Amino acid sequence: MAKLLPSLLRSSEAAVSVLEGEEQQHAVMARSQVLLMTGQFLTQVRQYDMAYYALAEAIRLARENGQTLTAATGVVGMCWLLLRQDRFDECELLAAQTAVEIEPRLSQATTTHLAVWGELWLRVAASSVRNNRPDVAAEARRMAATAASAMGREDAGFPDHWGGFGPATVEMKAIEDLSLNGDVRGVLRRSDEGPVSANGLRSLGEVTPNNWNRHRLDVARAYVVTGEHQEAMSELIQIRQRADGWITHQPMAQYVMADILKTRKRTLTEEMRSMAAHLGVAG
Repeated sequence: MAKLLPSLLRSSEAAVSVLEGEEQQHAVMARSQVLLMTGQFLTQVRQYDMAYYALAEAIRLARENGQTLTAATGVVGMCWLLLRQDRFDECELLAAQTAVEIEPRLSQATTTHLAVWGELWLRVAASSVRNNRPDVAAEARRMAATAASAMGREDAGFPDHWGGFGPATVEMKAIEDLSLNGDVRGVLRRSDEGPVSANGLRSLGEVTPNNWNRHRLDVARAYVVTGEHQEAMSELIQIRQRADGWITHQPMAQYVMADILKTRKRTLTEEMRSMAAHLGVAG
């Protein structure tokens, strides 16, 4: 991505400047989507200032071109950036206001509209639960579940929306709340039940890799807390096999590995030493 994005940004900007009429409108939307992708990547690797600029510009272009849902998708991304900076009040307010502005008629809404609306409520929930506002979080989770139920299954449709939404994604985020609140038994119980079970995923459709891997980090953390180090390591190893680069940018993975190093009484295995080195965790 780091190699591809600069040329995409340059070529999309050039297209907007040289084309006219309807072709220029298409070029503007292509540029908006490239900027969304850029903002997503930069947020992932914690380059927040540049990510903010990319997302703000994507939102501006989409709004000026009358593409409300694309602009709202940019807001979902902006809220993710705010969450990563612990700016919970700003995130909650921005996501809630945008969700109200684009609220769909459930009987007529497209899958994309439902997904964007539901993702905004997930951002409200994520910020409020971290900001010690459980009542707001619970209501936001309910609204997200309403959107997911209306969809009926998963949709991983970036760039139409930010990156995966549906019943299984909503359940994974509810399990994340349990992890934040220290209910590790609840995490382990619900991680193999219902929408996120193997049967559930076969029925509802696959979730996005990022959402799934983040969910399994919550499971790994729960295993560490219960003293099941080998199970925690198994989760980390599987995530690394699926997303070797992604896991190095996840503080949760580093926390899990550090806890394993601190609490394991027996000699570390070769897998543990390799994982610690990969994550840059000293033991």
